Amino acid sequence: MNAIVALCHFCELHGPRTLFCTEVLHAPLPQGAGSGDSPGQVEQAEEEEGGIQMSSRVRAHSPAEGASTESSSPGPKKSDMCEGCRSLAVGHPGYISHDKETSIKYVSHQHPNHPQLFSIVRQACVRSLSCEVCPGREGPIFFGDEQHGFVFSHTFFIKDSLARGFQRWYSIIAIMMDRIYLINSWPFLLGKIRGIISELQGKALKVFEAEQFGCPQRAQRMNTAFTPFLHQRNGNAARSLTSLTSDDNLWACLHTSFAWLLKACGSRLTEKLLEGAPTEDTLVQMEKLADLEEESESWDNSEAEEEEKAAAVAEGAEGRELTSCSAESSFLSACGSWQPPKLSVFKSLRHMRQVLGASSFRMLAWHVLMGNQVIWKSRDVNLVHSAFEVLRTMLPVGCVRIIPYSSQYEEAYRCNFLGLSPPVPIPAHVLASEFAVVVEVHTATRSNLHPAGCEDDPSLSKYEFVVTSGSPVAADRVGPTILNKIEAALTNQNLSVDVVDQCLICLKEEWMNKVKVLFKFTKVDSRPKEDTQKLLSVLGASEEDNVKLLKFWMTGLSKTYKSHLMSTVRSPTASESRN
Repeated sequence: MNAIVALCHFCELHGPRTLFCTEVLHAPLPQGAGSGDSPGQVEQAEEEEGGIQMSSRVRAHSPAEGASTESSSPGPKKSDMCEGCRSLAVGHPGYISHDKETSIKYVSHQHPNHPQLFSIVRQACVRSLSCEVCPGREGPIFFGDEQHGFVFSHTFFIKDSLARGFQRWYSIIAIMMDRIYLINSWPFLLGKIRGIISELQGKALKVFEAEQFGCPQRAQRMNTAFTPFLHQRNGNAARSLTSLTSDDNLWACLHTSFAWLLKACGSRLTEKLLEGAPTEDTLVQMEKLADLEEESESWDNSEAEEEEKAAAVAEGAEGRELTSCSAESSFLSACGSWQPPKLSVFKSLRHMRQVLGASSFRMLAWHVLMGNQVIWKSRDVNLVHSAFEVLRTMLPVGCVRIIPYSSQYEEAYRCNFLGLSPPVPIPAHVLASEFAVVVEVHTATRSNLHPAGCEDDPSLSKYEFVVTSGSPVAADRVGPTILNKIEAALTNQNLSVDVVDQCLICLKEEWMNKVKVLFKFTKVDSRPKEDTQKLLSVLGASEEDNVKLLKFWMTGLSKTYKSHLMSTVRSPTASESRN
């Protein structure tokens, strides 16, 4: 990800200052920061973690420390810096992380070496700590433009017993030129940066409480005669962040956090080339991912609140020890219950048709396409999962609602694919219903130990499958058009499994287009039934089974498509064009 993450500080003497920044380098490192160091440059430390090799190198010229190149350096002069404005000491090597997977280097120092980047970071720093601030002065905000880049900024306070108001103002900013990418990364950046801020504030709070316990500053200031504040602090106006947190490895830890943040944020979103408009399946999958992210964020927030409450109740080291032990035990139990995924039992729809038989497969496929509830009863959970993974390929993503394996019967409105263990009873009205089909998996008898289609598959040779329904599909029933085309593709041995999969995708897209036309015609335009019948005839879907299929598949349309149609109908231009 082409971005810069920086830590900024509002100094009481010098105003907004950049303390520490991490940038991404795709090209060879500039002079004084790469592997081609001069003889005077020494490698000081090196370690590996998570595929990133971290090293610390001495640069021949440290631009922010007032060296011989001070006049040409984009950073501030040494005389314009105090302890609160400086992160790395004079002559500090800085930090470099090498990503072995992508050959990208993450470089951390106080200021970017490139003058243009320094100007962008400097302007973002000033704006984040002056005019671009959210209400309350603490929290995230977004600003920027095409020329100077777009900025995600999160301002926060750090406790300091010697500062005005007993706190100092900081911000963490992420700068990039891609506005859309930065906005899409907002939830991820917000959660991770808040974690970094909480850790810094926690360390500083411990130091603050220790200093206040030893020498309370509030009472001392109240008893002191009034003098200008800047003149009574005895040289303690500027304190470094390492002093406030009592952490000598602070900058190394921040480099690790910033480097991981850049790497993780860059790898979580990838560009995918799409020819034409995105399909309904793609839109539905995107909506589901967005819902999952929102749900995970709400869970994270609730867990954080619970942890804060637990920390407030717990007293002393014993409470902290119990909390950490419970978290550790839950983590270990979660890891212990995890099992690697097994190989699929059913390889494809063609394989399932061979195993079940032509007539049983046709009945099962008819119920799947119509949206009726499909119930599998088996002791083999992996077999049920594999069957559902194969059958769901016949439906649009938005029409699939699966409960893989349940200890009790679930109603049809909750799922159209339901896995049950054999002892679970199914209500009598469901067994007699024409809107449900049951597949029972029994252990094969000795005389039928190798049913047709299972000779080469030992995992299926020990089972026999019984498909029943309250309304069996008659052999002479025409059925939906798409089912007949799917069966024709499955029976054609000249077509490979991959070709059949592509045929299935094309058939689903063809019928989803018909669904879109019908939805627009009936739900949006509210046309009469006579016109709807004419439209179905034009679409080649006037048969009863085809109409039922279209109505069921209409439930799988994405919210994006539906809201787009509704918004176009409500717009004044659309109403004028129809009139």
